[in-house]
Amino acid sequence: MKTYEDLVGDGGSDIVGQVAQLGEKLRFRLDKIKYKIALMSGKGGVGKSSITANIASCLADRGNRVGILDADLNGPSIGHLLGIGNDVKLDMKEDGLEPGIGYQGIRIMSMDMLLKTADTPVMWTDADDATASWVSIMESTATRELMADTNWGELDYLLIDMPPGSDRIDNIRSLIPELAGVVEITIPSPLSQHIVTKSITKNNKMGVPIIGLIENMATYVCPHCDKEGKLFEGEDVHKLTERKEIPYIGKIPFDTRVSQTSQSGSLFYTEFKDSVTGKAIAEAVDNIQSFITK
Repeated sequence: MKTYEDLVGDGGSDIVGQVAQLGEKLRFRLDKIKYKIALMSGKGGVGKSSITANIASCLADRGNRVGILDADLNGPSIGHLLGIGNDVKLDMKEDGLEPGIGYQGIRIMSMDMLLKTADTPVMWTDADDATASWVSIMESTATRELMADTNWGELDYLLIDMPPGSDRIDNIRSLIPELAGVVEITIPSPLSQHIVTKSITKNNKMGVPIIGLIENMATYVCPHCDKEGKLFEGEDVHKLTERKEIPYIGKIPFDTRVSQTSQSGSLFYTEFKDSVTGKAIAEAVDNIQSFITK
């Protein structure tokens, strides 16, 4: 079984040869996946991973074969959200590393599944003088290995849960030139919108297709009466999308049951698809599918 230590060790020698070999393996994996979509946010704390998990749930509910790559190497959470703990043992077979199987058969690969314990941090080196550029190379190599070594099989969708910020999209785009696009996620707060605008601008300059923007926690929904109320004050996110000329995919109301279900062993969408928030997730998925199939 490949471990986190193996990934760290792999990056230290003959990196050029490894990249060439991994490139061929990666191409073999990606050719079996129809659509690859990155989900990203300018800053953390906007519910990106939760949105990713529930979009995957909705897609799987519609009969699609779905996988998620947790590209947030230093703060992985997708495995936890989809019921795969750190104690899950992954099998390394001749044709690759078998992904974890989460709720609804969703295939998952996450750095968290390669760490020794749930409390083990991701540390690329014990050296005090490691440069930021060296760490960046290590992270890029690890992402490439996770994608290339995982036996994803035939998939309709591979969702890539990106780390906060916009600096890692360069790496993902180089690994997946045929990326179907990026879903930007924000909340209505002025600070979050300010940061996500930078991410949108960068993707536009790089020529990365922007599927659109999801406004998470747009309102608060009472779980008892389904009435909605505002959570944040800020610029209308519709105006932001109009200004940046990108689609507004939809708004996802805040529902306390989202976190409750993740703690109780299920996904919100599967339990409450007919709720206000569940219907909003489905509408967002409708818009994503319409964009990439047009």
